[in-house]
Amino acid sequence: VQLQASGGGLVQAGGSLRLSCVASGFTFSAFAMGWFRQAPGKEREFVAAITGSGGSATYADSVKDRFAMSRDNAKNTVYLQMNSLKPEDTAVYYCAANRVVSTTKSYEYDYWGQGTQVTVSS
Repeated sequence: VQLQASGGGLVQAGGSLRLSCVASGFTFSAFAMGWFRQAPGKEREFVAAITGSGGSATYADSVKDRFAMSRDNAKNTVYLQMNSLKPEDTAVYYCAANRVVSTTKSYEYDYWGQGTQVTVSS
């Protein structure tokens, strides 16, 4: 099983980034997917999750109306479109896979990627 996240980088406040996470080694469409982030000195926090079909997504209040999560099951890939970025969005972003349900709880995820750094300058 492998989850490879990419697309992070340095961006000015108000800018946009699109993260991608390519999955392999499991039946991608059968798994809900999530994005989490961890800033220095802070605990990992939920960002967004999407069902296996891609029909429903859930967002943390802090990113709602700015971020959009989507997936392409034909490409085994999930995306996180991040708009109107703020300095407080600076963190390492991780994608994760959950075989049971789209959830906000990190301990319910079975597989994790290695993370991609997002830095937002003010």
